[in-house]
Parts: sequence; structure tokens; C-alpha cells
Amino acid sequence: MESALIGIEDGKITLIKNSLAFSYEPTEWDTIIQLNGKQIYPGFIAPNSTLGITEIDAVKATRDYDELGTYNPHIRSQIAFNVESKVISTVRTNGVLITQATPRGGTISGTSSIMKLDGWNWEDATISKDDGIHLNWPSSIEGGGWWAEPAPKKTNKKYTEQVQKIKTFFDMAKAYASDGKVEEVDGRLEAMRECFNGKKRVFFHANELQQLQDIIEFSATYKIKFPVIVGGYDSHLITRKLSDAKIPVMLKRLHSLPSNESDDVDLPYKLPALLQAGNVQFCIQNAGGMEAMNARNIPFLAGTAMAYGLTEEQAIRSVSLSSCEILGIDKMYGSLEVGKSATLFVSDGNALDMRTNNLALGMIDGIFMSLDNMQRDLYEKYSKKYEK
Repeated sequence: MESALIGIEDGKITLIKNSLAFSYEPTEWDTIIQLNGKQIYPGFIAPNSTLGITEIDAVKATRDYDELGTYNPHIRSQIAFNVESKVISTVRTNGVLITQATPRGGTISGTSSIMKLDGWNWEDATISKDDGIHLNWPSSIEGGGWWAEPAPKKTNKKYTEQVQKIKTFFDMAKAYASDGKVEEVDGRLEAMRECFNGKKRVFFHANELQQLQDIIEFSATYKIKFPVIVGGYDSHLITRKLSDAKIPVMLKRLHSLPSNESDDVDLPYKLPALLQAGNVQFCIQNAGGMEAMNARNIPFLAGTAMAYGLTEEQAIRSVSLSSCEILGIDKMYGSLEVGKSATLFVSDGNALDMRTNNLALGMIDGIFMSLDNMQRDLYEKYSKKYEK
């Protein structure tokens, strides 16, 4: 809307109208905030992130996302989430208000939970606990260097064997889940039970074409109701298959180099537009180096996607409503609609542009949040020093 009016009561949106065509009685509202010239957005989402479960990546004692073991579906990130994280406040002031706290490591890293970036404790911050397990699919190729020291890639000869081990674990988990009463409770297999009845999603971390095709077949074989691909670099090559299988993709970080020598140099930037054209449901995530602190850049990844083919509406959706749909929290979050949570922010200008993403106001579940953070405090401190 060019000129919107939003009413909020008890933490929920109760009114959305065109302010130029709707009259209201000021005495009906406790507080009226005029935001002329500014833009209002739903809170952005940081899916598949270690935000809140790591503080300083170089200090092992602050990293609480990687446990020992290969198959750890019973490891839960929810109880490790730290709402007092100094990193969270720097991310929140760019409009990212919700995260999916996601473990790392092993073949099955653990179970993620969806958390608000504000609250008194992890219980208070929880939106959806134990939303899904995260499975790192074996790579079908190995080798390769980095841009300064390139090296050839070759087929992973152990790929079939590694995939078979996953199938064996899922066979065991499915048999356990189908048994109504078990004589001996197994924590790992108990955590897998809801993956087969649709109460938990299965997030497959994979990028290569062979991986993606095998995951589609695997999901059908084990009748997984809510499979999600995380990464999906080669997903643009099989959009028809993904669309038919109704498997969404959480795209890898757009601000990265092409993975193959034959790829277009701007392929990572174009992936959202290619999936949009292929009718594949997708959202943008930011996993990778220093991902917790870099979660603040999620709006700008969407801005890049907009510059490379998405409309502004589609780009905003890729970091808000689409993320919530894939995570299963879209009934309450992800868009500004009557009946949904008042989790939103106000920006001086376009929130997808780092030059104009300046928050004037933000709230989570209708509660105003602080726009202060340690970095802003230091900026103001030293700005005053050198003004003299």
C-alpha cells in the first residue's frame, strides 16, 4: 500500500487499511504513531543459522552448536539458545527478528527450533520447538581447491556406501516409529519418530545435482511428508522435479563465488530468479563463514536477488513469508495480515538496500524492541570524541 494504516491490539494485527480511504476515531486507540515517508515490513527471518547458539566463533567455549557423534537427532538447539547474545542485537537492528537455531556437524546434526530474537530466556523466545532434524547428505564429488589454489574435482567413490548408511539408520528409525510400544526407549530414534508422521521436517543439506536427485527419490521412498533442501546450488537444473515433488529449497548464501568453472560468474545471484521461474518454493538463508554475525546481511541478499531478476515483492517474500511457509510458522508470522503477530519493523527507506535500511521502530509480538546495540554505542561514543 502507498499509504497504510495498521492497528495492533494484544500483540496481533487487527486492522490494515488504506489510510487515505479510511477514517478512524483517534480516541479508540491508546497510542497513534505517525510514520510518514517510512516503510513498514514484516520481520525478516534467518533460517538455518547458528545465531544465538554461538557468540565468538574463535572461542570454543562460546560455540554450542556441534556435538560429538554421527547421528544426533536427539540433540536440541532450543535449550542452548542465548537470548542475551550481543550478536543478536546487531542482527535485530537490520530487521531480522526471527531465526531457526540450527546445530552443525555429523551426518544428522540435531534438531533445530525457531526462535524470536528477543525475550527473557530461551523458553520465552521459542516460536516452534524441535521443528525438524538436519541431515548432511554425503557429497557425490570430492576434491577441488579454492580460488587461489584451484584443484580438479573427482567422483566420491564411497558415496553409495555413505548413502546406504543413512538408509540403514532411517530403516531402523522407521521400524521403531511404527512400533506403538517399545520395550526400551532409544533417545535417537524417539527424536526421529515425528519425521515420519509429518510433525517434524527433514532438512537435507546438499548442493550437487546427484545429491538433489537422490534426495528426491529418498524422500519418496521413506514417505517423508516435509522434506526441505538446504543449499540447493544445482537446484536450478531440476526445477521441474523439485516442483512436482513439492520440495522447497533454502538457497545457499547468494554472496558467494560460483562452484564450478563452467558456471556463469553471476549464477549465485540469479538462483532465486531461476527457481521463481521454475515454480519452486524457496527462501534465502545465510549459512557459511561467520554466519551468526552475517545474519544481519540477509535483507541485502534479497536486495541482490532483486537486482538479478526478482521483483521487490518477491525479494521481500524470500526473506519473510516464504521462509515462514517452509518452516511452518506462516499462520502467525511472515506477512502483515489481520490476525497475525505484530512482528514488524519500520525503515527509513527500502530495507533491502544497506544505504536506506535504517530502523526507526521494531516490535516482536507487539512488544517494542530496543534498537540499541554494542556497535552503535561505540559508533556514537567515538563520533563524539572526534567531533571536537
